Amino acid sequence: MTKRIAIVGGGYIGAELAKSLEGKADVTLIEPQSHFVHAPAMIRAVVNPQLLDRALIPYDSLLQHGKLCCARAIGVDAQGVTLEGGERINADYIVVATGSANATPFKANGRDIEILRADNARVHEMLCDAQSIAIVGAGAVGIELAGEIAHFMPDKNVTLISSEATLFPTMPKPLGTGLLAKLKNAGVTIILGARAETLESPTEPFSGTLQLSNGQSVTADLIFPVIGSRATSDILAALPGAAKTSADRIKTDAWLRPSTLPNVFAAGDVADTGDAMTIVATSRQLPWLKKTLLSLVNGAKTEDMKPYTPWAKAPILVPLGPKKGNSFLILFTAGDLVTRLMKGKDLFLSKYNKLFNRAV
Repeated sequence: MTKRIAIVGGGYIGAELAKSLEGKADVTLIEPQSHFVHAPAMIRAVVNPQLLDRALIPYDSLLQHGKLCCARAIGVDAQGVTLEGGERINADYIVVATGSANATPFKANGRDIEILRADNARVHEMLCDAQSIAIVGAGAVGIELAGEIAHFMPDKNVTLISSEATLFPTMPKPLGTGLLAKLKNAGVTIILGARAETLESPTEPFSGTLQLSNGQSVTADLIFPVIGSRATSDILAALPGAAKTSADRIKTDAWLRPSTLPNVFAAGDVADTGDAMTIVATSRQLPWLKKTLLSLVNGAKTEDMKPYTPWAKAPILVPLGPKKGNSFLILFTAGDLVTRLMKGKDLFLSKYNKLFNRAV
């Protein structure tokens, strides 16, 4: 009999995994949204909303043989997935890749895609009207947003605020120091080692004054809180033996299993595998998942297969608009040219539209 695989979540793990396995198993992709949200392009889309038509990609042409179930999963067990409304998707193997939520308007956060479009339009208008912009949080999203605004709207006064003493403190030093110099050269004011203590909202853009832990205050027409993602992990947290770690992620074993159920796997942002919450992490997890699930449907046992090994120190690409940026590529830190060619110019829009069988 053909084995049944249910994949919960159609993000960077779920969509590509479903497409690669359809035809080799009875695959069902469970995803409540009508469109895939290509996160890197959503940062630039705040400045240039014309990107939305390529950054929000319909699921309707992704699968040729597998089934797309446009519904919200509310529970997982050893026999399958329970959907909102009580319908069941029975499965022999289940992969949960429900991703994470982030600040408005970078992800849908469980809401309708049309709400995300409206949020983008609203925040873009706020950005156009603002002269002074403060960005709280200097992870990849905050740094890229500062770079995009500085490139496309150089008349704006942009301030980037980080509680860390350096940019990307866990990465090799040249990455952070290079980005710092380029942002300053683009006119961005950078405040390091200071925590914002008076955030009106941790997720919604607003205007006002920020009191910082170093005694400074920053007043801005528009304040973007970009202080990190949190995993969407409720259905995994309810499983037997599941354990939450930081940012609501769920710890997995060496075979990406988040609980005592041997046929349930977790991957991507929701799973604490030892990888960071980045798209690059999926590029390592996906090949392992494909190989493992194919072996399982052909009769292998999980424990007889090679365990998953996370990145020792994963690459990261950080464009500052379409022309500049820095990237850590394991063996070296690259600058503007490599970052532009690999990510900054196109933001992988062509790659993901092609994956979903859309015109590029």
